[in-house]
Amino acid sequence: MLELNHVSKNFNGYRALKEASLTLPRGEIIGLFGENGAGKTTLMKCILGYLNYTGQITLDGHPITHKNIAHISFATSEHSFFPNLTASAHKAFYELHFPTFREKRFNGLMTFFELPTHKSIKHFSVGQKNQFEVILALSQGADYILMDEPFAGNDIFNREDFYKVLLGILEPTETVLLSTHLLEEVEKFIGRAVLIRKGEIVGDTTVEKLADSGKTLIDFVKETYHYKSDRVIQALSNLTDER
Repeated sequence: MLELNHVSKNFNGYRALKEASLTLPRGEIIGLFGENGAGKTTLMKCILGYLNYTGQITLDGHPITHKNIAHISFATSEHSFFPNLTASAHKAFYELHFPTFREKRFNGLMTFFELPTHKSIKHFSVGQKNQFEVILALSQGADYILMDEPFAGNDIFNREDFYKVLLGILEPTETVLLSTHLLEEVEKFIGRAVLIRKGEIVGDTTVEKLADSGKTLIDFVKETYHYKSDRVIQALSNLTDER
């Protein structure tokens, strides 16, 4: 189990995370939703140890160090691969450093995305680079797979097909934490939704509970964020008044 207890992160006086507490058990696909700058990426980078923070983050009751960090993988649109290496070279590198590397999954996903294996990643398109980033994260053999806006630059058909493949390949012990703005797209693929706003966890529910209450994920987000449905009309009115 991955647990965050009262995790906070400051950037030059700005509090990007505020006492965030979250429990992520094994075997879930969790959507992490929030506005731009809400703290989604910061939360993930704190989990990975990329950022210093206050509070506590543990994996199966232990602090996350070099001894257990391999149980967590990360797919980010910022990219974490070696651009001069080919996909085949990345595979060899991962097999060397991660004993639980899933070769069959790697090969299958490379085929699914129709990515070349003997071409330097720097020559991939933006969409292909994001696809390859996801492939590495899913093939590492990690128990917790963090994905931060992984499909920027990919068309809707590629994304939807991938979500279906994801549901089919995940083992019961694997957990995915997926940060995305594409709420309507992922609603039918996730089991739980976590909302973050201005660094605070403001909502945490299951899609099953939403369905039982007759609400969609969009409804839940708007309700939790106190979305003002007339904000566009007011903005246009103000702009018109300035003419």
